[in-house]
Amino acid sequence: MKDLVTQIARALVDKPEEVAVAEVQGNQTSVLELRVAKDDIGKVIGKQGRIAHAMRTIVSSVSAKEKKRTVLEIMD
Repeated sequence: MKDLVTQIARALVDKPEEVAVAEVQGNQTSVLELRVAKDDIGKVIGKQGRIAHAMRTIVSSVSAKEKKRTVLEIMD
């Protein structure tokens, strides 16, 4: 899952070397924290949050197939 988010984010940004994804495991839920360069944050979020919403939909679909719950957080 972490690799999937990393690949998608690197395809969207101008500085792919600054993309970092950290996974925080909880009891029932794991959280993926996506960090990008300050200049690229708008590209990852998209107009009206459409790209962020699409990425979260992909993450939740894949995690549901694996019978897990995963949340994507885009960090500043």
